[in-house]
Amino acid sequence: MSQSTTNSTSGFSTRRKSYAVWETTLKCNLACSHCGSRAGEARVNELSTAESFDLVRQMAEVGITEVTMIGGEAFLRSDWLDIAEEITRQGMICSMTTGGYGINRNTAQRMKDAGINQVSVSVDGMRQTHDKLRGKIGSWRYAFETMEHFNAVGLYFGANTQVNRLSAPEFPLLFQALIDAGAKAWQIQMTVPMGNAADNSDILMQPYELLAFHPLLAQLAKRGYKQGFYVQPGNNYGYYGPYDRMLRGFGRETEFSFWRGCNAGLSTIGIEADGTIKGCPSLPTAAYSGGSIRDASLVEILTERDELTFNLKAGTAEGTAHLWGFCKTCDFAALCRGACNWTAHVFFDQRGNNPYCHHRALVNAANGVREEVMIRRKANGLPFDNGVFDLNTSAFDAPLTDDPMRFEVEKVQWPEAWLQDNPHLSAELKQEVQRNIDTMRKAQQARKPSLSTTTI
Repeated sequence: MSQSTTNSTSGFSTRRKSYAVWETTLKCNLACSHCGSRAGEARVNELSTAESFDLVRQMAEVGITEVTMIGGEAFLRSDWLDIAEEITRQGMICSMTTGGYGINRNTAQRMKDAGINQVSVSVDGMRQTHDKLRGKIGSWRYAFETMEHFNAVGLYFGANTQVNRLSAPEFPLLFQALIDAGAKAWQIQMTVPMGNAADNSDILMQPYELLAFHPLLAQLAKRGYKQGFYVQPGNNYGYYGPYDRMLRGFGRETEFSFWRGCNAGLSTIGIEADGTIKGCPSLPTAAYSGGSIRDASLVEILTERDELTFNLKAGTAEGTAHLWGFCKTCDFAALCRGACNWTAHVFFDQRGNNPYCHHRALVNAANGVREEVMIRRKANGLPFDNGVFDLNTSAFDAPLTDDPMRFEVEKVQWPEAWLQDNPHLSAELKQEVQRNIDTMRKAQQARKPSLSTTTI
């Protein structure tokens, strides 16, 4: 992170940010059923080239050290490489996230020449699942051809994948496919009900299904670390379960690799194509916009707007005042602060109670409780919008309703080579799920907090 300096008029640090995620255009050549921004057509008032260059200058002045260009699809903007060059000219790292639909070898070389130093390709399952979620037949093939082009020109790349009921069973297969493609890292995020995903809530993981998925991803992370392939949990995944240290250490448990609260507005900002500034690129615009750079300087927005500074209260009584439900009573409330604010807000229209938490799922299971979310109010159809969900509870051992989309261990698909080495992978995973619950039950009975096999 950049060294902080203090603005003499505001009293706030004007160089406390280090990372910006910039939606350079909302235009997109895919039609993803889980797209939170409802990307497709460009915004009518997207920043001009001159305004974009001025924003780059302002980002450098406030201490941004890395800018990730996203969309929509960033390369559909005609001046995207000019912007990338300006980012690097101003001394910042320029990275990019792409769906990879339409990048050829020449474009890959031009990206490298413009100073883009790494790229994340979005891949949401194996071929049929990815094409279904991305809304275009052939998008999976193009994504992997794009990786071939990056390999050929020597451009470092990884992948990112959303976890939902369609993609989750295929994670071992996708893990191997990405390694074979030459990807170096793999970021994992939970699909949450924002934008298009709010309209397709049947694909969302139910909170109790995390009990099976977390140990699966932990196995993949440990296997990947040994091969130099780093599985990275995103900000809305994890929290204080038995694998938190290992996952946040990208496959190797370390002393300080654990969740320490939302960084929106602290070390991260989000920028929309019209210049709207948020503390995190995923946060709902209506509730978390701090204003536009057309109306105020970046310094002013970052240091004086409540929507960008609410996390400055971390470590104080005010820092947990927003918590409610399970998160208010959690042993890790002061440190966690309700985990990912984006995830909580898009479920319940307010932050402070996050249903996608492994620790929470384990505590509930140990206490004989199962949580499920069910949509009550639909989203309104705007970019970064959300509906409202109810959180229903039932007895953990109560019969489940017939749901063909439910994720469970028996649906996990393993590479054939892995099964030849160990035909009991599913049985062992199921046993691990039960061990985690039993361990938490013992901890609850002893009335002790249980983070993991080690203590924070």
